Amino acid sequence: MKINPIFVKVMLVVSLFVGCSDDTSNSAEETGRLSVRLTDAPFPYDMVDEANVTIFKVEARKVSDVMNDDSNETSPFVLLMESEIDVNLLELTNGTTEMLADLDVPAGSYDMVRVYVKGINVVLTDGRTFDLKVPSGEQTGIKVFIKPALTVTGGLSSDLLLDFDVSRSFIAKGNIKSVDGINGFNFKPVIKASNLSTSGTLLGNITSIREEMSVALEGTQISIFTADTLNTTALSNVDGNYAIMGLEAGSYHVFAEREGYINSDTLEIQITSANKTVQDFVLDAEIEEDN
Repeated sequence: MKINPIFVKVMLVVSLFVGCSDDTSNSAEETGRLSVRLTDAPFPYDMVDEANVTIFKVEARKVSDVMNDDSNETSPFVLLMESEIDVNLLELTNGTTEMLADLDVPAGSYDMVRVYVKGINVVLTDGRTFDLKVPSGEQTGIKVFIKPALTVTGGLSSDLLLDFDVSRSFIAKGNIKSVDGINGFNFKPVIKASNLSTSGTLLGNITSIREEMSVALEGTQISIFTADTLNTTALSNVDGNYAIMGLEAGSYHVFAEREGYINSDTLEIQITSANKTVQDFVLDAEIEEDN
């Protein structure tokens, strides 16, 4: 059977057109929205006024790009932010956060962020300021692993919380029993990443009854345990309120304690993904014995 040469030419043109159309659709990479917020795990030292840090760049590592990048010609990191943000970490407690980035990124899974920092210093209540050295945060960034990896879905939004644990990151030197005994700090950054779509928040209010009136208790420590392991702690503010973000969904045990008051009972709470769990405490004052 003879094949019409004009038919062959038409088919070749159609094939080329279809091939080009497929390439065009694949090159338009699907994107989703990613926001990155910063908060601070409570700092228990009452002798520190400020714990300052300047964040000047944040990057996120895309898992598929790491696996496919054998040539090392392209970086698996996506730039999320590159501008200086000055933060006093002690102001980011009880649910207060600082927005670091909010932008469209390629859809996929991200398993690590790098946070680049400089200008670290601590200001004590007596006015003294200590400038701290950054081990590697300024050159290579502080590596924060996301476990499990955060999945950004095309057309949808994802939220990542970076919890800067000040109490473990700023290590006081000297006699920490009094402010004048502190003679410096070591900076060993500890940051935890939490997917806000799969984690929840515990919040509540701490009070006591005085003369039949409810009084807010500032500085009450709330301790949260997973099984027998301490997960994190929080301190109530001047209004007696506390909030802990980024808790993975599941069951926890929690109790409240403050000097001069009887510890609360240990309660079992349930944290639900992307939801808030409210747990209030009422502490009884210790009875002073007559001498």
